[in-house]
Amino acid sequence: MYSIALCDDEERELDLIEGFLTSYQEKEQALEYKTERFFSAEELLRCVREEGYTPDILLLDIFMAGKTGIEAAEEVRKLGLGIPIVFLTTSTEFALKAYEVDAVQYLVKPLDGNRFFHAMDAVLGQICKSRESQIVIKVAGGIRQIQPNDIVYCESQKNYQALYLAEEECRVRMTAGKLWEMLEDYSQFGRCGRSYILNMNHIVSVEREEIVMDNGSTIYIPRNKAAEFKKIYFNYYFNF
Repeated sequence: MYSIALCDDEERELDLIEGFLTSYQEKEQALEYKTERFFSAEELLRCVREEGYTPDILLLDIFMAGKTGIEAAEEVRKLGLGIPIVFLTTSTEFALKAYEVDAVQYLVKPLDGNRFFHAMDAVLGQICKSRESQIVIKVAGGIRQIQPNDIVYCESQKNYQALYLAEEECRVRMTAGKLWEMLEDYSQFGRCGRSYILNMNHIVSVEREEIVMDNGSTIYIPRNKAAEFKKIYFNYYFNF
């Protein structure tokens, strides 16, 4: 089930988009979705900030009273959300700005079915690719999806594993062996002794008894473990 946010200050445009989505679903019968309508960028952003609303897809008009769709997209990106965005607008004026906020498609009104269907194909393709590259872990309060390369390193803490991401720490209740099973197929990860799993894309330096990560962390390990890991690190970059 996909959650799709529609944001346009004209109801007839929202009705039109809903109609295209219905036609698209008839073509792609496996697609299941639900929509939420927003009549302004402010209404959308308030829902995202205050209620934690994070749709899978955002179909966004640019010219609206108050904040523009471009401004709304910029704020969505500042919040760290990688929601696929399709702009629907009456002008090509903001095409470059759309590129700067990583919009998937930029459709100029009046819309037609073929272009809309093509945009939806591109969006769903991007979502599927993203989901395939995520790991899913159980955390306190529910399930979390994490992009492997967002993990800087992992540290074993008895019955828990601490996952150090770029700006936060996430603790999960599982064994180090189980976590390694989830990560070992991703070539950028290397195991350093029993306690650490390191993302080699985030390593700044490997010294005699310490490894420096790009988030500022320094990992101190026995010299023999550092020597073993140096071989793993060298092989990764040599074969990269």
